[in-house]
Amino acid sequence: MGTRLHDISRPIRAGIPVWPGDTDFDFRFVAKIAEGSSVNVGRIEMSVHTGSHIDAPLHFDDAGADAASVPIENYVGPCVVADVRPSARGIHPDDLPAGLDAAARATGRVLLRSYGERPADFDEHMAHATPALADWLAEHGVRLLGIDTDSMDAFESKDLPAHRQLNNHGIAILEGIDLSKIAAGRYELIALPLRIEGADGSPVRAVLIEREE
Repeated sequence: MGTRLHDISRPIRAGIPVWPGDTDFDFRFVAKIAEGSSVNVGRIEMSVHTGSHIDAPLHFDDAGADAASVPIENYVGPCVVADVRPSARGIHPDDLPAGLDAAARATGRVLLRSYGERPADFDEHMAHATPALADWLAEHGVRLLGIDTDSMDAFESKDLPAHRQLNNHGIAILEGIDLSKIAAGRYELIALPLRIEGADGSPVRAVLIEREE
């Protein structure tokens, strides 16, 4: 049996779309070999919600856990990738494909693909989760929900009901992954957040492991 690795992280580079008003990504060298330094040294400025990232509970709850305190076992283990085509009302249980209930129970981690190809610009009409979906996931023993859009809630939402209900059920949040080249099915996920104390989120290098017969 062999394995294949699928990188489902979005490349972080200048011009990557960010939430309107959030920090634009910037990378630059502060030391260069070409300018006489013994090494190249770079620095970055970015939001912790740039590209593929996790939301820590602190993102929407002042009393919530920070990125350094979230249970890392949520972000490593079996998962299932499934396609959804929700309406503007968000992703509800009846938008999920047939048979997902068994796969969700078996893996404990669900990654939802709503895009064919990800838009080049920030998508204010992104698909998003709902409290009803969070309840369904909890009923099926899910510990992590991943989505290929930039938020679990609608762009215009201020009270973030899906974020809050997912957290109420202890379901970890993974956002902004790229599933455009991934077939629906079961994989193993690795999407570990950085151990940033006091941070409300963290970028991740998200990878799927596919076992081949």
